[in-house]
Order: sequence, then structure tokens, then C-alpha cells
Amino acid sequence: MTTKRIAVVSAGLSQPSSTRLLADRLADATVAELQTQGVDAEVTTIELRDLAHDITNNLLTGFPAPALASALETVTGADGLIAVTPIFTTSYSGLFKSFIDVIDPQALDGLPVLIGATGGTARHSLAIDYAIRPLFAYLHAQPVTTGVFAASADWGDGGDTVKALPARIGRGARELASLIQTTERVVHDPFALDRPFGHLLGGLTGE
Repeated sequence: MTTKRIAVVSAGLSQPSSTRLLADRLADATVAELQTQGVDAEVTTIELRDLAHDITNNLLTGFPAPALASALETVTGADGLIAVTPIFTTSYSGLFKSFIDVIDPQALDGLPVLIGATGGTARHSLAIDYAIRPLFAYLHAQPVTTGVFAASADWGDGGDTVKALPARIGRGARELASLIQTTERVVHDPFALDRPFGHLLGGLTGE
């Protein structure tokens, strides 16, 4: 059976970061869920903080540096995407949005996505549904029903909130694994021609 490719995008700014921690847990849970279904998975994690300068330069020039080009290819060629961002001022981070902005608008068409977010308090969790989910819906990706938010209290010792986070992670991972299994993507090539090259030449020569 073909190995499924999972791209993980973490937009955390610090190192280490709770955003990366959540991204890793979501990836591990998704891989484990796929394994129970007899499916192997290959995970590639992208730290946007390492690409911040390349992303800015791409926005200014329209051309990605090699490292950014590799990251874009990883995301657009994946069978599933786990995207995790910190919440700043009630929405996704500027770095996260800038990375999405340099992706070809058609390249995420049909891509299963598990959305994750981190923030100081649980009141920021609504940003998943009113800010991040519409972003992926606009790009015609397929966000799973469950979005996983982790507040600072979720990483503490004991308590109901700490116990609830693994359940949310597991539910989101099951939904993503299931969607990956049932989705057959046709990866969009931004350089593909609408008509055969010979036909285009014929039009130029008047044939």
C-alpha cells in the first residue's frame, strides 16, 4: 500500500513552543490512527519561523528561495495537512497567513486538513471556527470537523482541561486519518498548460 504523506506546519515563534508541541502530538496521533488501519505514513514538519525571511522575500519578489520552495512542495503534494498556529489578536498569526498567501490558490484543493491552535486562554478557541476554518474553506481544502485548541492550562498538571486535550487530539486525528483514507487528490501543477504545447505553437504560427 502506498505510504501516505502528512505535512505538518507549525507557526510557533519561540523555541520550544506550545504550538510545535501540539503539532507533534497531532501528527503522532494521526500516524498511530493510520497504523491501526494498516496504513503507513510519512511525516514532514515545517517550522515557519525558520522560513520567515524567505516568506517575506517571496511576498515581495514572487519567487521562493529553495528552502521555501521545498516546503511549499511538501504541503501541496501531501495527502493530509496538520496546520497549527498561535492565536494573536483573536486570529491566526501573521507568519501563518503569509505562508498561506504564497501557496498557489488552487494547490490545496481537496486536501484534508486538521486545524490546531494555541493561545493563553480557552476564550481564543473560537478563532479556529471564525478565522482559520474559513481560510481553508476558501482554498477548497477539506478541514475536518474537529479543531484542536490548546490553552496554557492544557499543559499543566492534572485537572479536567489537561485530561480533555488528549481526547480532542485523538478525535481530530481519527477524523483526519479517515478523510485521508477516503480522499484521492489530484495535485495541482501551477505550471501545467491548459492546452498541449504543440497546439499553442500552432496558434503562434497561424497553423
